[in-house]
Amino acid sequence: MLLLSFVRVRGASEDRKKEMLPKSENKVQPEGFIKQLQQSKVGVNQVVSCFKRRCAFGSWIRENICKTECRLFEKGVRREDVCKCGYSKNDHVEEAIKPEDFTGESWDKHRHVREVPTDAYGDISFGGSGPKTGKYVRVSVDTSPEDLYHLLTEQWKLSPPNLLISVTGGAKNFYLKARLKNMFHRGLIKVAQTTGAWIITGGTHAGVMKHVGQAVRDHALSSSSSQGQIVAIGVATWGVIHNRDALVNSEGCYPAHYLMDINGQGRLSCLDNNHTHFLLVDDGTNGRYGVEIELRSRLERCISGKLLGNKVSGVTIPVVCLVLDGGPGTLNTIYNAVINGTPCVVLEGSGRIADLIAQVAGLPMKRVTIALVRQLMKKFFGQEEETQVITWTKMIQDIIQLPHLLTVFRVSEDSHGDMDVAILQALLKASRTSESQCWRRQLELAIAWNRVDIAETEIFTEESQWKSSDLHWAMLSALIGNKPEFVSLLLENGVSLRDFLQDEETLCELYKQLPGCFFLRRLAKRVQSSSRIRGKKFNIRRRTRCGPAETISMTHVCSEVRRLLGSFTKPLYPPPTNMAYHFNMAIEETSTSSKHQWDSGGPLSEDKAEAQRDPGTHLFLWAVVQNNKELAEISWEQCRDGICAALAASKILKNMAEEICDVDEAEAMQELADHYENHAIGVFSICHNSDEERAQKLLVRSSPFWGKTTCLRLALEANDKSFVAQSGVQALLTQIWCGELSVDNPVWRVMVCMVFFPLIYTGFLVFRRDEVIHRENEKKEEIKTIETVTGSTIRTNSRAFDPSQQHLKPLSSWSRLVCLYSSPQVKFYWNIVSYFAFLFLFAVVLMTDFQATPSVGELLLYIWLMSLVLEEIRQLFHDPDGFGFRKKAKMYIHDLWNILDVLSALLFIFGLAFRLTSELFYAGKILLCIDFVVFCLRLMAIFTISRTLGPKIIIVRRMMTDLFFFMFLLSIWVVAYGVAKQGILIHNDNRLDWIVRGAVYEPYLIIFGDFPSNIDNTAFKIDSCTMNGTDPLKPKCPVLNENQTPAFPEWLTIIMLCIYLLFANILLLNLLIAIFNFTFQQVQDNTDRIWKFQRYELIKEYHSRPAAPPPFIILGHLYLFIRHVVLCKPPVRPKEFNNKLSEIEDEDLLSWEALMKDTYLISTKQEQSQSMEQRILDTAQKVTTITDLLEREEEPSSAAMVKRLAQLEEQVAQSYRALQWIMDNLKSLNPATKEAQSLTSTTTDETPDTLINVSENENGFHVNARQFHYPNSKIRRFPVPEEKVPWEVSFSSYNPTHFASEDSGDHVDGLESEAIDNYRNPGGRTGIRGQGALSQLGPNLNLDLIVTRWRDIERSVLEYLAVWDESQRTLAFPGGPVQSADLLPVTLKRTMGKTLFEILNAKVSEGTKVSEGYVDDCRNTDNAWVETTVLNIHLDRTSPVMLVSGHGFPQWQEVSSKTRLGSNQRDSLRQVAGLHKIKF
Repeated sequence: MLLLSFVRVRGASEDRKKEMLPKSENKVQPEGFIKQLQQSKVGVNQVVSCFKRRCAFGSWIRENICKTECRLFEKGVRREDVCKCGYSKNDHVEEAIKPEDFTGESWDKHRHVREVPTDAYGDISFGGSGPKTGKYVRVSVDTSPEDLYHLLTEQWKLSPPNLLISVTGGAKNFYLKARLKNMFHRGLIKVAQTTGAWIITGGTHAGVMKHVGQAVRDHALSSSSSQGQIVAIGVATWGVIHNRDALVNSEGCYPAHYLMDINGQGRLSCLDNNHTHFLLVDDGTNGRYGVEIELRSRLERCISGKLLGNKVSGVTIPVVCLVLDGGPGTLNTIYNAVINGTPCVVLEGSGRIADLIAQVAGLPMKRVTIALVRQLMKKFFGQEEETQVITWTKMIQDIIQLPHLLTVFRVSEDSHGDMDVAILQALLKASRTSESQCWRRQLELAIAWNRVDIAETEIFTEESQWKSSDLHWAMLSALIGNKPEFVSLLLENGVSLRDFLQDEETLCELYKQLPGCFFLRRLAKRVQSSSRIRGKKFNIRRRTRCGPAETISMTHVCSEVRRLLGSFTKPLYPPPTNMAYHFNMAIEETSTSSKHQWDSGGPLSEDKAEAQRDPGTHLFLWAVVQNNKELAEISWEQCRDGICAALAASKILKNMAEEICDVDEAEAMQELADHYENHAIGVFSICHNSDEERAQKLLVRSSPFWGKTTCLRLALEANDKSFVAQSGVQALLTQIWCGELSVDNPVWRVMVCMVFFPLIYTGFLVFRRDEVIHRENEKKEEIKTIETVTGSTIRTNSRAFDPSQQHLKPLSSWSRLVCLYSSPQVKFYWNIVSYFAFLFLFAVVLMTDFQATPSVGELLLYIWLMSLVLEEIRQLFHDPDGFGFRKKAKMYIHDLWNILDVLSALLFIFGLAFRLTSELFYAGKILLCIDFVVFCLRLMAIFTISRTLGPKIIIVRRMMTDLFFFMFLLSIWVVAYGVAKQGILIHNDNRLDWIVRGAVYEPYLIIFGDFPSNIDNTAFKIDSCTMNGTDPLKPKCPVLNENQTPAFPEWLTIIMLCIYLLFANILLLNLLIAIFNFTFQQVQDNTDRIWKFQRYELIKEYHSRPAAPPPFIILGHLYLFIRHVVLCKPPVRPKEFNNKLSEIEDEDLLSWEALMKDTYLISTKQEQSQSMEQRILDTAQKVTTITDLLEREEEPSSAAMVKRLAQLEEQVAQSYRALQWIMDNLKSLNPATKEAQSLTSTTTDETPDTLINVSENENGFHVNARQFHYPNSKIRRFPVPEEKVPWEVSFSSYNPTHFASEDSGDHVDGLESEAIDNYRNPGGRTGIRGQGALSQLGPNLNLDLIVTRWRDIERSVLEYLAVWDESQRTLAFPGGPVQSADLLPVTLKRTMGKTLFEILNAKVSEGTKVSEGYVDDCRNTDNAWVETTVLNIHLDRTSPVMLVSGHGFPQWQEVSSKTRLGSNQRDSLRQVAGLHKIKF
């Protein structure tokens, strides 16, 4: 109702809105949008939320984004109705047509345009096959790039990029070869997809922008939505967009239907329908291209200044410029990019400027001449102008002088053949220029891009050496970012998990940075519960802003992991020292044993020491709880206790799968749990095949890494039936079952010795101790034989015995007797005999000796029954594994046989109570009879140990479940037929017993062939029923007619009986047979595995059971009661199920297991590599590689041949000219002609300059002094190519601009210009005349001071004094302009302080002059230049300058190659290091 009333209120002003808004059929207004959604039955809440989001977006757009419009209409030159801005008169506002503020002024785009809120934004739909939609906005050319970045990331919800790819080149359609086109599309999309990059283009449907759009389209068609969308941002000029009127709406278009009219666009351009976002730049003009260049450049510079991944590391988002084709504008873009430090990748073969740069990129600078550029311009462009040739030559030379920023992708020579690799390598190559920590930036970029192939080839090379501590940050980033390939790479290159996880804070940070998963939600709940419990216990009042909230700690992690593993384990992580704030963090488990583990002081230090021993276990657990298979697999390979870790992971994952609600995630967890169960099986199988005795030790070894539990216990708790069914595990269980008896003893011998025990002293029964002694004797005899044969004792000494078996002695007579009757096998046989005797006595008492006064036999029966009840009570409280009473009770109740035990005990108690009461004597006997039935059924549990009967009993239990569901279906038909039959035959029978008999019992008997006689008139006898139902022994007669015959329709009852028999006897019974058959077939394959799994509980039960059978077992119960309750002695924990080894033995066992695990991993990888699927993939990859090589040989072979022939021709021509020059000089014998000839000159200048160029190039020409833009001014230098720098070389077209800053006072004109010409820059031409920004004409002296000292007495580290240069954002030497090199610059007094300045000034004369002379400074001109003297002053340790410190003051820095200095100053520092004889 609220929404409808809102629509009605807005509808009142609908007419006024229509007048204000432009008319367009394809725009959807907010009111119409709401109505449309209501008509399509979209939820009202969704409508309101969507409307609110769009209103908020529109409000933000109107406040922050503007467009530009003309404020002065001035008639154009060609048409009077078109303004000089390009728009017609009708497109101007009324005040622009009749301006009052600009009367008499000529139109100027900087003055006569204004910004107003934009009127074009929203969603754009291109239509066509498949809906292609995007987002767009019209922005002013002066819009802040920060606002645009906020628009992209916050309003349009784009994830910040890890890389920015700026694609530039030809704006007109150009041809790309098929293979080059495919490589461009594939490489661009791959690098964007793998790195999460943004692609920025011009956004129109032409040229290189069209190719980018096609690449995005191909990716969208061939990939699923889960792979992520490629972000392609088009920055286009608003004034050149065709059909842009469809985008205009002050309220926003959702969507705007844009029509691409390629044929009718004329000089304008259509937007590309494959881009995802559009920024349409408006400067108030119409039809003028290139308006967006400046804003695009500022936006790219803004994005490049953002931190990569919002990290605090300081690494910013990298930017790369990708060049295809292009003309003069593209060359300017490349030049500006390179000058600003942006790497460029040029695609050779794409045409024009890209091919021109690719041709000269590999040449030395001396060969990149004006003639060569003119030749290439004519080749690729067909025309050239002298001024343009010079400018292009200078720009191209500046570009190729920075080879680390220029990468040419050549299809014929690229070894990888992938453009994505070339793009990423270009970025890494550019980052190598800053030697200080450049590898760190490269690695951060590679991790952010998730390109492990780049890291392997470019960073982790064979020459690089890494410390573990240097890569810890990378390891943390790779783990949190879920990049398993990088984790493996870092581990291979020196990262030590022990060092990485040495600090507990690192592990805690990993848990805090867990992705959204079930375990994280459980941790959050535990933290909240902990805060509430702590607040209640310490009476902490809740206050607003009372401090930081409690965060996840390892205590919470430990409690949650322990809950998943089970309370029988001890805490994996030590509790904090301040226990007041971390009391009993468990929510569900409150067992006494768990509290004792937390409160005991002794084990804590032991747990803490053990918990820190295996960091691989901690990392594996972190990966498992987030269900991350890849990271878990890598971490498991690093675990020391591999089998135990795999079984613990199976337990944790299965518990989480049971608790989680998401079915898909639960299935994934179950699959991962099965995967690690298979790992455990594989490793244990290899261990068992290698050494059975060690493998059995692994099963029952107490693992300090997993809560001091055992592999066997974890497998049982995780319900890992396949692992328990392994032959090695079963061999251990059989050994425990036999006790100290040999497993090879036949059963009949054991039974004979049970009765005639003296036979054990005759060797009739073999004991395990005897077998061990016999094996040791055989080993000793073998060693003696070897020693006798070889005559050496080396072999003897190398064979060491097990310390536990070196001093074994035969069992004594009493020990043999005890071992016999304490064996679980013997206990079981005595228990069978006892149980059969008990059942026989029970049957005799019930049938022949059940008197009012209990007889001796009946009393014996009750004592026997009481001993059985006491045994069940003992089993309930017997907890050697430390489960706690609650867990133990749950485990007890979940066992079917224990339920039968409890039921038999309850029936016995109630039956005995009724039997002793005279009124309920017979009822008591009935209960005891039923109890006898239960005891007989309980007999099946005894035979579960049998390999033959055990699996069959499991099948019977499964079929009982099927039978229950069958009885449910059968009861429907029985009741339906019975009630209908009873209602038809009998009228108003009120006897309940006969009603149940007729409605339920008789229909049930029909199934077994007992057909009723009362539904057929021929078999009706009136004497067999009672008319009124008065005879309780006869059924009531049916309704009779006048002839005293049944009146019911006989045909109906017979039909009902036939239908009932058809469904009940035929359909349902056959269904039951089919169900039983299916269950049998299904269970039959797994019965052996299930039986082996359930066998453990029976073995453990009889292992802990007292030796005497019932009823004598009551004596054992009395002994246990006295020992534990009266004497308070702790229970004896059997080593058969949990054996704590010594430290040396444990280490030796773990090392052996690690070796077996490595063998398993190698065999697994070999199996995977030889599998059919892997072979198919390898074959497909080889075919693809061969095809790629064939294509590469076909296309570029001719081009490569042409290039090689051209180089050969050039070398021949050069040789010819050299020989000609030699011959001319020999003829003339005039040395002066050396300068008149040229080896390679083909220019039209007056003086050849090649030889001079060669000689000068060896010394190096100045570069900074020839930059196009003079610093701190708008002056542009005249382009001076490399070959025209020397004054000796003629340069007729050289016409530099005269410039002098306002502070210099150099305003020379007229005759005084001759005085300026007297000063010539010794470095050559600079492209600008005058004094420039320097203080005087000619040389400007400058002094750089290098103050050094030794850090320590040993003189191992040399330090220098540096200051921070804000303009260059780098360190620099203290210095400044001077009049003489003997005095310090006056400016240093302000920088270094008066005291320090005076100390250094006094030591100037003692300083060592490092270098002096001309410096390539960007302020140099043709007539003024900088000459610098570098002076080294070395100080003693006692000097007062040692006290200087703090930000903004000079700071001591170590002299090393990693220092952050300019190139010139780095060279000077290298010379100083040589003076002091230290390595730089």
